[in-house]
Amino acid sequence: MVLAVTGITAVTVAALLGSGLLPEHGDGGGNGDKVAASASGESGESGKSGDVAKDASPSSSPKPKDRPSHKPSPSNSPSSSSDAVDPDAKYPADGPGEFRTAAVSGTRIGSAGRLFRYKVTVEDNLAQTPEGVSKEVRRVLADPRGWTARNEASFQQVTSGSHDFTVVVATPGTVDRMCGRGGLDTGGEVNCRVGKNVIVNIKRWLLANPYYQHSLSDYHALTVNHEVGHFLGFPHLGCPGKGKPAPAMMQQIKGLHGCVANPWPYDRNGTYLSGPPARP
Repeated sequence: MVLAVTGITAVTVAALLGSGLLPEHGDGGGNGDKVAASASGESGESGKSGDVAKDASPSSSPKPKDRPSHKPSPSNSPSSSSDAVDPDAKYPADGPGEFRTAAVSGTRIGSAGRLFRYKVTVEDNLAQTPEGVSKEVRRVLADPRGWTARNEASFQQVTSGSHDFTVVVATPGTVDRMCGRGGLDTGGEVNCRVGKNVIVNIKRWLLANPYYQHSLSDYHALTVNHEVGHFLGFPHLGCPGKGKPAPAMMQQIKGLHGCVANPWPYDRNGTYLSGPPARP
């Protein structure tokens, strides 16, 4: 069963699935992901089938042995600043698997729709602070081209208590172990989603992918929008045509296929940037 999504109305499906009013089913990719909480991100490989993988989804990049060699394409979405990727950025390869939670209780992002509460955590041995990551996540979620565009979803950061998902930033080694518990092989390279955790590999957070070397802030927008989009129930999409914006739900690290790099799910007019269903 394939869910056809044409707009933010997938949030309604996610809410029904979460309440048990609709059955769980795969996203059409053959990997058994839950539509209600699928969050395959911008980099990862297909999960294994089975009970564990049903609550885990990879990010949308190819397997480590299959990294793209294409040259970067320019983005059609201006970045918030001139922030080209530093190819010499340093990060530890592994960490303790213990995390700092951002001491941030934010105001509601968006004024209508179902409210999703989230936390932000960063592994202890990383230089990045939870508060710094929180600021970046909030910037993305609050953008009018993001998931609040149709007033059917809103977000609020919390420090403790009940929450819907957690944005986790971790070392490659810790990402591999966390994603591996969901039956996913991230190879030290890519992101994934397991249960309520949207797990971001610090390597990708710092080095982006080949198509976003000009703007780390745009890549962060792609990562957050793609992962949260899966959490809301949106499946992978393909390129809608040469020269058109790549959907945020497209696995852009695998290649743009004639599209132009774009990190936002909606344009400035509130139109959902869609495309054909992605090939399995």
